Amino acid sequence: MRLLITGGAGFIGSHIVEEELKRGTEIAIVDNLSTGKRENIPEGVDFYEIDICNRDELFRVFAEWKPEVVSHQAAQASVSVSMKEPAVDAMVNVVGTLHVLEASVCYGVQHFIFASTGGAIYGEVPEGSKATEEWPVNPKSPYAVAKASVEMYLKIFGDVHGLSYTILRYANVYGPRQDPYGEAEVVAIFCQRILSELPVTVYARRTRGDEGCIRDYVYVKDVDKVHSLCLRKRLRGVYNVSTGQGRTTTEVLETICSVIGVRPIVSFDNQRPGDLEVSILDNTRISSFFEGWTDFQRGIEKTVEWFSRNYGS
Repeated sequence: MRLLITGGAGFIGSHIVEEELKRGTEIAIVDNLSTGKRENIPEGVDFYEIDICNRDELFRVFAEWKPEVVSHQAAQASVSVSMKEPAVDAMVNVVGTLHVLEASVCYGVQHFIFASTGGAIYGEVPEGSKATEEWPVNPKSPYAVAKASVEMYLKIFGDVHGLSYTILRYANVYGPRQDPYGEAEVVAIFCQRILSELPVTVYARRTRGDEGCIRDYVYVKDVDKVHSLCLRKRLRGVYNVSTGQGRTTTEVLETICSVIGVRPIVSFDNQRPGDLEVSILDNTRISSFFEGWTDFQRGIEKTVEWFSRNYGS
């Protein structure tokens, strides 16, 4: 199988590449390295350092490499950036994605996997509830609007051009290689700062000083296994990729502290624009195909182990 993956040098994309290489897949990575890292690109893959917003260059890669399947992981992934610069977000997440879709149709791609967002696309999920794939889309940020727009474009590309596709709505993915210098990657941020003996901040869910937002955290290795399953079974439609369990930011912090064995100075700040109070996803649909979700404690242990090797003193 010949797989072209956009964003393959990034956090989630690089784990997908790693999983697919184990399975003997031929791989080409398209990544502009704006957030991806060259060291995440393994030997044995073809690498094209281009931007998906460059339509001509992207089409050249498709013509040259002739992929059978495409995994679109590249994105402007920051909610806060989308709030400040919505046009920049739309250029990458809508226009750039349309370029990938157009090239896929033009060069006869057999199946397309799109990395959407479950953590943002549903809007607020009432406490005690879990968002299923049938929940109405209710984006609260330009980032979520862009992802929802692409999902609708995908339906059109499927109806008009016969493109087979899977939409994976990721919950809050964490694990090794996650960027600790962003604004939303709370597990990575806490791991790096605690290991560096720096203070950490808990942003409010509602009121400054509360336990922080409630999120559904899923380990990155589970994500790449689900991705591989969807690729091989050619699963069609929309799937939440999540554990179905919610944790506050403070609970996440406590787990990381217990694993590292260090308690940092903790400050509390106001809720950030664009942040949802609660986001928990129902994973019943994908769990009919995939079992063995990584326990949160075990996932944090593996993540801390990686950060200790790479950021520890």
